[in-house]
Amino acid sequence: MGYVDVAGVGHTLPDGRELFSEVSFRVGEGAKVALVGPNGAGKTTLLKMVAGDLPVHTGAVARSGGLGVMRQFIGMIGDDRTLYDLALQLAPPRLAEVGARLAAAERAMHEASGAAAEKAQLRYANALAAWGEAGGYDAEVLFDTVSVAALGLAWDATRDRPVRTLSGGQQKRFALELLLRGEDEVLLLDEPDNFLDVPGKRWLEERLRESAKSVLYVSHDRELLAQSADRVVAVEGGSAWVHPGGFASWHEARVARHEKLDELRRRWDEEHQKLKDLVIMYRTKAAYNDGLASRLQAAQTRLRKFEEAGPPPAPPKEQDIRMRLSGGRTAKRAVMCEELELDGLTYPFDLEIWYGDRVAVLGGNGTGKSHFLRLLARGGTDPDGPVIGAELAPVAHGGKVRLGARVRPGHFSQTHDRPELLDRTLAEILWRGDDWRDGLPRPQAMPALSRYELAAQADQRFGTLSGGQQARFLVLLLELSGATLLLLDEPTDNLDLASAEALEEGLRTFDGTVIAVTHDRWFSRSFDRYVLFRADGEVVEVPEPVWEGRG
Repeated sequence: MGYVDVAGVGHTLPDGRELFSEVSFRVGEGAKVALVGPNGAGKTTLLKMVAGDLPVHTGAVARSGGLGVMRQFIGMIGDDRTLYDLALQLAPPRLAEVGARLAAAERAMHEASGAAAEKAQLRYANALAAWGEAGGYDAEVLFDTVSVAALGLAWDATRDRPVRTLSGGQQKRFALELLLRGEDEVLLLDEPDNFLDVPGKRWLEERLRESAKSVLYVSHDRELLAQSADRVVAVEGGSAWVHPGGFASWHEARVARHEKLDELRRRWDEEHQKLKDLVIMYRTKAAYNDGLASRLQAAQTRLRKFEEAGPPPAPPKEQDIRMRLSGGRTAKRAVMCEELELDGLTYPFDLEIWYGDRVAVLGGNGTGKSHFLRLLARGGTDPDGPVIGAELAPVAHGGKVRLGARVRPGHFSQTHDRPELLDRTLAEILWRGDDWRDGLPRPQAMPALSRYELAAQADQRFGTLSGGQQARFLVLLLELSGATLLLLDEPTDNLDLASAEALEEGLRTFDGTVIAVTHDRWFSRSFDRYVLFRADGEVVEVPEPVWEGRG
């Protein structure tokens, strides 16, 4: 069985800031350990250090057993990689190397002609032999099993398929099936539940519980954490601490820990003051009595050693995120759908959404939910004006969808795909403004960033932020845009607990209409209407959350 030992690990950012220090924990044989903490605290960085993607300059990381890694980008792959490329990327290093060489040799053989063809065939034969020796044929059996389980098709039919043609949930399911069924004894999973629908999340919970593998993972889904984690490592306050119980008791343990740290600090302050008072007393008396000089020196030594040892750690500062989503009054009927049909995804349906409604859009992956949001974000059947959020591709549809008077749609994308923001700092983005949003000079921008706990990242490029920090900043842009219809596609996927609660509170006080696609079982409870996109193409309103569809 595999394990991971992290001992005294620290990490310093390129700008010299210390991200965390003295992080120690163990992922024992078969343990399921969750990394939790605020966005930007260093959870993904810590995973990268354990995976070997980042060097460990302070402390040490020890591992035993094969290591399988799922990185955050899976679910958002949009390049030309095929499923074969992705499978090799998730395979053990030796197999990945030999597989890449085999693929290159095969391409060269097909492209060669004349005298070069014989050499190309020989290289291919050698690469094929190396593939067999490295266990490639056994891997192909695994790839086929995974392809059938995740996509319902044999490996021969899917291996050359571009990954970008799969939904985010299908990408995640394929990768998770491969890692959980593979030979690696230790798995590192960075937000494995993102892009999964609720049946997919329930499947993941069950597979984690059943697996004999040692798993270290980051997730913000409270129900998944409660169902699967048997230990919690909290990364916060510039370090980390371990809760030996599951997530259900973690909140209570965290409160108790903070209270204990407060009490230890209070006692330290009292003892510190006593020692300082003692030094002052002996210094005063020694001025008139030389016999007390030795006692003064002893008291000063005690004070110096006490101060050198330093105070106990202070409790981490609680996050104070305040999202002031204002909105504005619109026509009573905010969205009107008449015989709306999303090509190849839904049958025609009618739907009216009224000003002030909070509508959760539910259903399995690939049923058309994000397409529906994108169509609304573009202004419906007859777009009018720029989109708040980004330039969005057209959505093929029949029927009509119209927005009411004074309805200004603002769109939040699940994948944060805002290429125009990637290389710009947050302060610059706010200063420049856009078609919907006036520019904010730095003196006005900093308080806004502070409310979203992003002031320290003001001069950081958007593309270098953590997923949760990006999500908070995109919500801030919506706040400043004057949107009266918020169209949110999986807004809580990357948000930590405090940020998700702040978003929920912001939506509660928002003077406008909210439509959100979500697979977050906790977040969905804050809505008052539920529209279900069923796997058979029907779109119906249901009285309470219903979870069905494909993972």
